Amino acid sequence: MLLAADLGGTKTNLALIDPAAGPRAPLAEASLASAEHASLTSLVEAFLAQCGQRPGCACFGVAGPVVAGRARITNLGWELSERELAAGLGLARVWLLNDMAATATAVWHLEPGDRKVLQAGEPVAGGNLAVVAPGTGLGEGYATWDGRRYLAFGSEGGHADFAPLDEEGRALLAHLAGLFEHVSYERICSGIGLPNVYAFLRDTGRAPEPAWLAERLRAQVDPNPVIVAAAQDPGRPCEIARRSLEIFCRALGAESGNLALKIMATGGVSLAGGIPARILPWLESDAFLEAFRAKGRFRDLMERIPVQVALDPKLALLGAAWHGLDAMGGEAA
Repeated sequence: MLLAADLGGTKTNLALIDPAAGPRAPLAEASLASAEHASLTSLVEAFLAQCGQRPGCACFGVAGPVVAGRARITNLGWELSERELAAGLGLARVWLLNDMAATATAVWHLEPGDRKVLQAGEPVAGGNLAVVAPGTGLGEGYATWDGRRYLAFGSEGGHADFAPLDEEGRALLAHLAGLFEHVSYERICSGIGLPNVYAFLRDTGRAPEPAWLAERLRAQVDPNPVIVAAAQDPGRPCEIARRSLEIFCRALGAESGNLALKIMATGGVSLAGGIPARILPWLESDAFLEAFRAKGRFRDLMERIPVQVALDPKLALLGAAWHGLDAMGGEAA
């Protein structure tokens, strides 16, 4: 059996997989609070104690770069090593996989009900796939076809320099440059970015903040659900929330188009992460798609690239499972 996990700073999703049944039919599954455990080994042992079964191998999707079989989970202070984890858990093999590489792996396996098409385009068989995942941060990854399967790779592209599209974007960049040493796309189109956009509109006087919304925001630790709900409430139109989400979507569209150009994602672009599924009407609007297509002489190319939203919230866990099963099969061969 294979243990698959999507390891995050807040929670870790785990599943025990029978190779014959596959990742979509786990033998056991759970979500555990990461910070309640001193180490990944401790967290995994707690899960396996619930299952009453032990796997032979494990594949962990982790939020961060994986170099030479090692990774560091910044928010938890955990240093991870494939060899040390295998020894500590009594497993034959452990694989560490960047979480965006895991997500890109899963995208290839998406079923029709797992996606919402934003732009049908003209997909090229075996064409490169791009993944952009706005969650807490802005994850990016991609996959390339080797003649038999897609090989997935993570990246830190969300930290690339933000490039304004218009006067408002230039003002936003100037505002954020006064707050941060480096202004990346993650500072705008992610869970940590949307509040930055909202504060820019409020603090520069570009949009008024209603008293009722200010009160709601003060009562919440995470402002994002409040801003999104206010932007999408038809009964109480809210200019500052709507404009915040519009700027968010425009920046996300531009950066998704940037990644598509850089890797020639003729197979398609998938939006994943925790946010896209919650703001589907905005992603279907001109704010996102026009920014995605607006690449000058390459507009025709951008209009042919399929764009979709991946709706499965456990995409990274599924990707870690598929990667682990493929690795197990390769070693067996």
